[in-house]
Amino acid sequence: MFKAPLIVLASASPRRKELLALAGLKFTVDAGDYEEDLSRNLKPHDLAKFLSREKARAVSHKYPNALIIAADTFIVFRNELMGKPHTEKEAARMLTLLSGKSHAVITGYTVLHMKSGKTVSRSVETKVWFKRLSPAEIRAYVKTGEPLDKAGAYAIQGRGSLIVRKIEGDYCNVIGLPLAALAETLRRFGLRLL
Repeated sequence: MFKAPLIVLASASPRRKELLALAGLKFTVDAGDYEEDLSRNLKPHDLAKFLSREKARAVSHKYPNALIIAADTFIVFRNELMGKPHTEKEAARMLTLLSGKSHAVITGYTVLHMKSGKTVSRSVETKVWFKRLSPAEIRAYVKTGEPLDKAGAYAIQGRGSLIVRKIEGDYCNVIGLPLAALAETLRRFGLRLL
């Protein structure tokens, strides 16, 4: 057990930053320069853990005494991985596919401490059901701009809440960081959030 002098969130996501702050952690942000690649030939949970581990490693050399937290979230629908859409057309396609159906939100996260050599990577899955969306609703939601930097083209904590019928599992996971699971992992590193 050790006391981390510094916690680093290796993510550019403002949502992950908000969630960590809500958990009461004091931390700094360094997104690093790791370019995620969803095309790797790994099962979804393994891929999520792999990507989060690589994000953590990408910044760890700069913070040898810090506790690094990294995460990666994507959608799995009928064995297709969905990351963030880059265009309105891509966002509309994703929303059309997900309309009226369920999908899985998988977040892999890693907690890494260079000095001790300890690394823990886990993944969490939440099932989400969309209501049936009309083409007009999809167009209106896409026009808000909200879907463009979100896995699966929606933000459950924003206007995307209007298209979600129900969820099964961790709500925070759908936002991008499963706080309850992360808190358990941080305890293994000597940090207690409660």
